[in-house]
Amino acid sequence: MGQKTVHSVSRGAWLSEVSMGEFDMLVDEPESVPGGTNQGPNPTSVLLGSVASCFTLALSWSARKLDVELAHLLVDVTGTYDGPKFSSIHIEAEIGCAPEMVEPLIAEARKVCYVTNTIAGGVDLSFSGTAHGS
Repeated sequence: MGQKTVHSVSRGAWLSEVSMGEFDMLVDEPESVPGGTNQGPNPTSVLLGSVASCFTLALSWSARKLDVELAHLLVDVTGTYDGPKFSSIHIEAEIGCAPEMVEPLIAEARKVCYVTNTIAGGVDLSFSGTAHGS
């Protein structure tokens, strides 16, 4: 199936520069967190943004598949913090289509959204590290 790798380099304190193929993004903490410089979204916002953007794309793909014209599409994602993780993530979609098409579009999008399928299905998570010069 293939693999995808992204890279993150520390730029000091909480700031990191994440490279994703042709694109770079700064990830930081807000200034309210000691050491944060607010130069980019924090990691949990990036996670929720990944959910929102992937589900938006999945709904758009599903609309094309089901031949549904969308007047507009808005996806809001809310995560509920529970210690060092989210205990729940809620996706709310405002879909500019006939009311009877909302559920079929959501059902189809749920089948093809990589990010929500990964979160919902669990994932094998492994860690490793190496020392590199001091």
